[in-house]
Amino acid sequence: MDDTLDRITTFLNAIGLPVLAGEVPAVAFLPGVRIAHGTLVFDATQLRWPGDLLHEAGHLAVTPAHRRAALDGALEGDDADARATEVVAIAWSWAALVHLGLPGELLFHEGGYGGRAAGLRMTFEMGVYPGVPALAAAGMTMTGDAALAAGAAPYPQMQRWLQD
Repeated sequence: MDDTLDRITTFLNAIGLPVLAGEVPAVAFLPGVRIAHGTLVFDATQLRWPGDLLHEAGHLAVTPAHRRAALDGALEGDDADARATEVVAIAWSWAALVHLGLPGELLFHEGGYGGRAAGLRMTFEMGVYPGVPALAAAGMTMTGDAALAAGAAPYPQMQRWLQD
């Protein structure tokens, strides 16, 4: 896990998402991970699934830059906006996973996504990408004809990793 964790944290720091080792309360939303004022904080002794860092990073990455530092604590909710943001964060984290050459089960592990991890993994592995239209609308990736016309690789290749 140490090599995978190092790869993930190095990547996230390199794209401008700060990641720090630090204290995470035992009752954190995700074991060993928390968001503190726009920074990902992890405790390697509590972190069960390193892919959770990519998912939480996805939430930070798709948040407009001027609002990112205000994100703090659990990013959950039951409203339509929260559900829409969740699917976009999943799409972002899949692109990061592919970029890093890591296996799908690292992101979509048995402890995540409310029992829907296997189905989500199969969906993305089959090339069905919920959330990607929002990434494309934000100029973070390209799809279909737009990618072809621009001579760019389509999603999961990203044009940029962070929302402006």
